[in-house]
Amino acid sequence: MNAAKPNPARKRGVKPPKAKPVKQQGQPRRRTAIITGITGQDGSYLAELLLDKGYEVVGVVRRTSHDSYERIGHLLDRVHIVPADLLDQHSLTSVVRDAKPDEVYNLAAQSFVPTSWSQPVLTGEFTALGVTRLLEAVRLAHPEARFYQASSSEMFGNAQETPQRETTPFYPRSPYGVAKVYGHWITVNYRESYGLFAVSGILFNHESPRRGLEFVTRKVTHGVARIVRGKDRELLLGNLDARRDWGFAGDYVEAMWRMLQRPTPADYVIGTGEMHTVRELCEVAFSHARLDWRTYVKVDPRFVRPADVERLQADASKARLELEWAPRVTFVDLVRMMVDVPGRAAGRRQRRPLRRRAGGGALGLARAHRPGVGACLRGRPLRRHRASGRPIVGVGRHAGPGVRMGGECRGDGAHRARARGSEADRGR
Repeated sequence: MNAAKPNPARKRGVKPPKAKPVKQQGQPRRRTAIITGITGQDGSYLAELLLDKGYEVVGVVRRTSHDSYERIGHLLDRVHIVPADLLDQHSLTSVVRDAKPDEVYNLAAQSFVPTSWSQPVLTGEFTALGVTRLLEAVRLAHPEARFYQASSSEMFGNAQETPQRETTPFYPRSPYGVAKVYGHWITVNYRESYGLFAVSGILFNHESPRRGLEFVTRKVTHGVARIVRGKDRELLLGNLDARRDWGFAGDYVEAMWRMLQRPTPADYVIGTGEMHTVRELCEVAFSHARLDWRTYVKVDPRFVRPADVERLQADASKARLELEWAPRVTFVDLVRMMVDVPGRAAGRRQRRPLRRRAGGGALGLARAHRPGVGACLRGRPLRRHRASGRPIVGVGRHAGPGVRMGGECRGDGAHRARARGSEADRGR
């Protein structure tokens, strides 16, 4: 009797990648969904929702020298991560052909409005033409899939009416808004030209503790936490009179899913219908910490947009009627939630408390383990790669021998090229 061959991954102490479940005869087929931008705020909440509904989730990520999985670290053993790029037609077509999804959610984009002014061409490539590439991949490889495009309230820009609804004319005021308008209309065009089930969700501002620090809601709430801890003495902001319709991202991904369950495709505006100024945002956030916002908030002209959007307010009556959707988290509860939750990603593993050596003395805070960054826990021995003797970093199929850079252990991964310190890598 032949002995079973040893698993080299298990020999190194590395968890092998998750295999797809074997379908038994008579077993109902699980629905499959592709999510681009799964590592972002919306992608992480949507992945949680679909997994709870029994979906098989395929997350599309760009292949980079460093993986940013902090928002979905708690989901990595339940989702399939595949590399593809909105700039590369072939990679998108291959993913759609292999996965044969029931639903495709395009959430990936260059989504920070101020950056679109300094990188307008790149914003157009990702946020506009990237939509066309993904639609073309669906059309060529699996036209039966239902397609969701993440449109934005920034498309309304200098709105011609308030509140804004599905029939309100677009008047974008930033390269990001212009790119989103293109993505919206190319989705409509593919729906009408090729008969695809393709819809756009025109989502107004939606926030959460997983929001990036560059966005004003997270900048304010994170700034309050730093001021309370004595790490900052002031918070610099731009236009305090800008009005937005802010909601909770966890509520909005439910609307995305509901759009693809309808018998016929249609576009929907999603929002709370309430406007609040940045000044109100500051008042709620600072008062939750028992501070007077006027003492700490300063207006800095550097953060004023070249062409700002003054008033954005959603009329989501169509979504309430046809999707039976309504937001659950109020503006005040949302802001307080974001002040209370430390760290940018609520879903990632929390830092460990201070540990003490037997002889006394603190070991220091242990770093949260996340893919692409080694288990560089101060005062703890690192796992070593048997062949190279270098520390093992990453998790699952992303694990591999790492190199020490700037006090951290960064992995080049078994599936990546060896770290060569090239100019391209250093420039990222």
